[in-house]
Amino acid sequence: QVHLVESGGGLVQAGGSLRLSCGASGRTLSYYVMGWFRQAPGKEREFVAAISGSPGNTDYAASVKGRFTISRDNAKNTVYLQMNSLKPEDTAVYYCAAAQPPRGVLRSTWYRMSTYDSWGQGTQVTVSS
Repeated sequence: QVHLVESGGGLVQAGGSLRLSCGASGRTLSYYVMGWFRQAPGKEREFVAAISGSPGNTDYAASVKGRFTISRDNAKNTVYLQMNSLKPEDTAVYYCAAAQPPRGVLRSTWYRMSTYDSWGQGTQVTVSS
């Protein structure tokens, strides 16, 4: 497993932006599918976005498409989630996850929590109206 640490969460007004980071230690993430999930109070954890290793194909939940961008810097062993035009309904704990190959080979599995075998501790994002 990979040790993942998220950062960058906080309190922001609606319409604002935040950038989350997910750093890893222990292994290089270059070939891992990396995902972001979120969990709001009283709700199940849900898929937000994912990115493959090179060439960095991406996928997004419909609720964030066009507002959020996932990216990765393999040299820094870090994955990012740029969140723009934030809404109060984006309020949640955001989790970074890693899928060790061959997990995540099928793009159709990226939205599943079971695809990922390493998880961070989460970072809180609160969007005020």
